[in-house]
Amino acid sequence: MQQVLILKDLLNIAVRQDELSWEPFRIGVDIYRLYKDGEKGAAAALLRYKPGASVPQHDHIGFEHIFILSGSQTDQNGEHQVGTLVINPPSSNHKVISKDGCIVLAIWEKPISITSCETTNNQEPTTNN
Repeated sequence: MQQVLILKDLLNIAVRQDELSWEPFRIGVDIYRLYKDGEKGAAAALLRYKPGASVPQHDHIGFEHIFILSGSQTDQNGEHQVGTLVINPPSSNHKVISKDGCIVLAIWEKPISITSCETTNNQEPTTNN
């Protein structure tokens, strides 16, 4: 049975980010996993982008919710600043870059599928893992 996870003061995570056990996710992007339901189910995590880091082009099998907690990130829909919620629907796709770095809360209904050939680390939660 999973335990209740409580993250207090999440909107100020940038000042407390060193308190979390981040893991490498992609080049320049770290992940702090909140939960994962098997290989094909829902997952949630905090993602920390270093300045200039990106996540390659990927398809959304299910909904993806991204809440910007610090910094900003950019995709083909524009630059998304702190406090922005982006909901990417199933069958949508994009590439994400953070020019100055950011921390986001990501919630995936289903795993994503990487569609580009860019080099990655520890590709979870993609279907191409």
